[in-house]
Amino acid sequence: MDAGTCQVPVAGGALTVHLLTQAPAGTGTVLALHSISSNGLAWQPLATTLAGGLSVVAPDMRGRAESSRLRSTGLADHVRDVLAVIEHLGLERPVLAGHSMGAFVAALAAASRPDVVGGVLLVDGGLAYPTPGSFDVDEVLHGIIGPAMDRLTMTFEDDQAYLEHWREHPTLGPALARTNGDALAAYLQHDLAGAPGAMRSSSSLECVRADWADMMSDPATLAAVHTLQCPAVLAWAARGPLGQEPGLYSPARLAQAHLPADVRTVRLDADHYGTLLDPGSLDALADALLALVAGPRSGRGIHIPIR
Repeated sequence: MDAGTCQVPVAGGALTVHLLTQAPAGTGTVLALHSISSNGLAWQPLATTLAGGLSVVAPDMRGRAESSRLRSTGLADHVRDVLAVIEHLGLERPVLAGHSMGAFVAALAAASRPDVVGGVLLVDGGLAYPTPGSFDVDEVLHGIIGPAMDRLTMTFEDDQAYLEHWREHPTLGPALARTNGDALAAYLQHDLAGAPGAMRSSSSLECVRADWADMMSDPATLAAVHTLQCPAVLAWAARGPLGQEPGLYSPARLAQAHLPADVRTVRLDADHYGTLLDPGSLDALADALLALVAGPRSGRGIHIPIR
């Protein structure tokens, strides 16, 4: 579990930010942004892999988990929150890491404010996904993430029933049975809210729909990765959210994108979710972050008040 949380004032209320690990002064800070129906604890395995080599802070983004009372009308709201976190915590040119939707937010924030971002790690996101055959948001998301989307309209008896739902997931189910399954279970349960007998995901379906629409069609969002003015790494998964091949990206897709020469790409031998769970992927992401932080140094001397 994370070491603590802090509350960051943002439009409409306060954003909960997890302090996952705090490194010695001068070693650098990563501000980590989760995927579309996830929460900040998704980054705990990577923070553990870094083992204090970097400070890692990860918000529950608006409309999710402990920030569920906040609402988003699109990714610009998340960008404003990212900038508020940087200012409130006094982060000095942190590296932004984003997974899936979080990668689009990270790229958009860095492109919008290159003066406050030291680098960007995009994990299976940030570059336009293949154009779907349908423009119905629920239909497309169901086709891509399946059970993760289904749960947003379901109720559960208790947290164990919720985990049973996830055990049926083609990629996260097997991950729950592995040695690091406890961290995954804690992350999944952090999403659950409500009274026993009528518990449900805290992720707002309204926010998920609005954010996905921007990921698929907002010109500024789709252009952001092409206009970055800081070092960047795009780490892409060989397999998709349901374990399918190819994944959301492929060598051909990357070639067609004509990414700027200073956006380095790294293939991860993992599925979309395994990028933040599998030891090999975690090591690769940790190496990428350490390289991004090394120049220039980011977040020197951060000491974040927690509760």
